[in-house]
Amino acid sequence: MLLRCLKGELQKCRRSPVWLAFFVLPVFPAILGTGNYLANSRVLENGWYSLWSQHTLFSSIFFLPALLGVFCAWQWRLEHTDHNWNSFLTAPVPVGAQYAAKLILAAVMSLLAQGCIGLLFLISGKLAGIREPLPPELPGWLLWGALGGISVCSVQLYFSLVMRSFAPPVAFGLAGGILGLMLTAQGLGYAFPYSLLCLGMRANNPQMELEPMPFLISALAYTGLFAAFSVRYLRRRDAPGE
Repeated sequence: MLLRCLKGELQKCRRSPVWLAFFVLPVFPAILGTGNYLANSRVLENGWYSLWSQHTLFSSIFFLPALLGVFCAWQWRLEHTDHNWNSFLTAPVPVGAQYAAKLILAAVMSLLAQGCIGLLFLISGKLAGIREPLPPELPGWLLWGALGGISVCSVQLYFSLVMRSFAPPVAFGLAGGILGLMLTAQGLGYAFPYSLLCLGMRANNPQMELEPMPFLISALAYTGLFAAFSVRYLRRRDAPGE
C-alpha cells in the first residue's frame, strides 16, 4: 500500500512547478555566500571552510527552512483544494500510509536540496579561485543536514495539514530557521528541530564537532512526534469534505 501511495504522490509532483524551487532557490544563498566570501577574502582565509561558512549562513537559516516549508505546504495544498479531502480520507488505504508517503517524498526532497547545495558549493569554490583540496567532511555536512531537514519536514507537514492557507506554514518555517540559529548560539540547538539544520550542516562553523547521539535522538523524536500528531489529526477528522 505504501508503494501505491508513493506512486500517487509522485504522479502529483510530476508536472508541478514546485520541483523548480529545489533547483532555483539554492542558487540565491550560493550567490550571496560567495559574494560575501569574496568581499571579505582578507579575513576569510580558510578556503573551502570559509566559503562553506558563508554559504550555510544563508541556506540553513533562511532558504532551506522556507524551501522545505514550500514543498510540505504544496503537498497538502492539493488535498485542501475543492473537495479532495473526500477522496483522500475515503480511499481504501490507511491514512498512516498516505501520510508516510508524503513524509518519505519530503525526505527525498531534503536530500535533493542538500545535493544541489553541495554542487553549487563546488562550482562557487572553483569560480572563487579556491585551489585547495575539497574538504573531506563535505559528504558528512550534507548527509547530517539532510537528516536534520527530515525532522523539519515532519514539523512542516503537520502545520501545513492543520493550516489550510499556503503562506502561514511557509512563514512559520522561515521563523523557525531564525529561531533555530538563536537557540544554537545559546547552546540549545539539539532541543529544537530547526536548529538541527544548522548543526548538521555546521552552519557558520564547519569545524564544529557534532554530537551524533543527541542529534539522532532529537531528529527521531521530532520526526516521530509530529508524524504521530499528523496521523492522529487525520484519523479524528469528522467531516472530510469540510
